[in-house]
Amino acid sequence: MANILIVDDEKDIVSALKIYLSAEQYNTFAAYTGKQALEILAREEIHLVLMDIMMPEMDGISALSILRENCNVPVILLTAKSEDSDKILGLNIGADDYITKPFNPVEVLARVRSQLRRYMTLGGNKAVAAPGNLRVGPFEMDDKTKTLTQDGEPVSLTPTEYKIMRLFMSRPGEVLSPKEIYRKVWEDEPYGADSTVAVHIRHLREKLEINPAEPRYLKVVWAQGYKLCEK
Repeated sequence: MANILIVDDEKDIVSALKIYLSAEQYNTFAAYTGKQALEILAREEIHLVLMDIMMPEMDGISALSILRENCNVPVILLTAKSEDSDKILGLNIGADDYITKPFNPVEVLARVRSQLRRYMTLGGNKAVAAPGNLRVGPFEMDDKTKTLTQDGEPVSLTPTEYKIMRLFMSRPGEVLSPKEIYRKVWEDEPYGADSTVAVHIRHLREKLEINPAEPRYLKVVWAQGYKLCEK
């Protein structure tokens, strides 16, 4: 049974998260400042941290920075929509994911399960792709067997969806235009490429994203195309 540390100075939020997580049989610990969180992490076996950014005494970014000096336990940041710059800083320092307030309990549980599965499966180590496989973020592709896994779980793709994901995974972070995707995948001139590619991207998001309406991985770059992000 996983131990989860909830860190937020708003006691109502901590209480709500404890209810959601306890219902899924997780053990929970609570802290209301970054300093308290580090003290609990030093004495308890914690498998995942849900950490607010804005807190008194020591904020989430400072606590995360200290934590990452000697610990790689998964950390999911709890952020407000106005904290985009802090959110990016947190991801750069070593946060594994983020959830924007006000949050949906279903999304919270899905992200917690995803991070715990990855952490437990890999024994707390960073993911390393098998020789010859492609790996980007939670995705690993075995081109010999034509299979894709996400956090170790198989994802069922059509042949066309597989080709699109292979293209993205071979060029992570690059913006690919619909015409370029069409040429590479369909091997034809890109007549009507925009709508055809958009339909397939939508289907991929439905299979890969927790919330397809707010994709984390397959993102659109306005008037340019799409790109695959690690998180």
